[in-house]
Amino acid sequence: MGIAVSTGGGTAAARSVKIDSEMNVYEVDPLSDPRWQALINRHSEASVFHSASWVRALKESYNYSPIVLTTCRPEGALTNGVLFSRVESWLTGKRLVSMPFSDHCDPLASNPVELDDLLLYARQWVESRSWEYVEIRPRSHRPQVQTGFQESLRYRIHCLDLRANNQTLFKNFHKDSIQRKIRRAEREKLIYEDGISENLLKKFYELLVITRRRHFLPPQPLSWFRALIDAFRGDLKIRIASKGDVPIASILTLAHKKSLVYKYGCSDSRFHSSGGMMLLFWNTIQEAKDKGFEELDMGRSDVENVGLTSFKEHWGAIGKPLVYWAYPPRSEAVLNTWQKNLLRRFVPVAPKFMLRMVGEHLYRHIG
Repeated sequence: MGIAVSTGGGTAAARSVKIDSEMNVYEVDPLSDPRWQALINRHSEASVFHSASWVRALKESYNYSPIVLTTCRPEGALTNGVLFSRVESWLTGKRLVSMPFSDHCDPLASNPVELDDLLLYARQWVESRSWEYVEIRPRSHRPQVQTGFQESLRYRIHCLDLRANNQTLFKNFHKDSIQRKIRRAEREKLIYEDGISENLLKKFYELLVITRRRHFLPPQPLSWFRALIDAFRGDLKIRIASKGDVPIASILTLAHKKSLVYKYGCSDSRFHSSGGMMLLFWNTIQEAKDKGFEELDMGRSDVENVGLTSFKEHWGAIGKPLVYWAYPPRSEAVLNTWQKNLLRRFVPVAPKFMLRMVGEHLYRHIG
């Protein structure tokens, strides 16, 4: 395998490596090279997790350095690219992830040959630089056998088609668990608020701490959500449902092209019967339709989490398998069994300030 350095034109100096197919691979900085945003704007498989806003928030909050691998020369337009972040952790190892904390992040390749070339390069990068593994999170692409990438983790991903009218959408909701809860929320006269104010962020975060404790996990750092707000601004919205002056449920959504992405949700279980979460989703769906969005991306679910999967399908969302691929092969989540067991013992009894402190230090190792 020969290595050559190419300085090219434009804003991006690129290092290139010639792989077995005689095609060069170049490394590009997605935050400084305007060609990356141009590719995102026109590529049908580009999502919010490819966006400069998401990449910038990851870099600001967790100091993950981004890189795009492409077969396109520096002097030309980008027609393909695989986006990665470098995660370097003394706790969970060094790895390349496409992308941390993202539900999915498709390689933006025009054909299987391009994808194989880019993944073969990433494989060589791991072997030559002592990175422990490379992981990709595609919704549809499947690496070829010769790349050495194999299935690692399996999830389900759900999307709701918003192109039907409101009446049809509502009719397709599950009568008991969704329609009835929406009407219950209306009878309860729950208060709905949305925006990105500091007050709404604090309400959201308090509910997040409660929810993460319920799931035996520390909360993500507050700084992460502030970084998201700074990066996305008007394309991010926090939505709160309150009973009187008590916040009872909240979701955080991100907008990208024709897709509205449900990324985080949290609630106070004492008020689940009030229908707060159903009110939030129904208001979100109606607003999304008014603004011309065509789908609600409801995100990934663990395969074994039947409750969450059922919740999404009760809205009429269609689920399909979501497979992560890694080289070298791996089948464990980032946190191993003993670490998860430790959290299950610690989280229920820890005071809130300690949970927040653990989250501040832990999540940069998980991405």
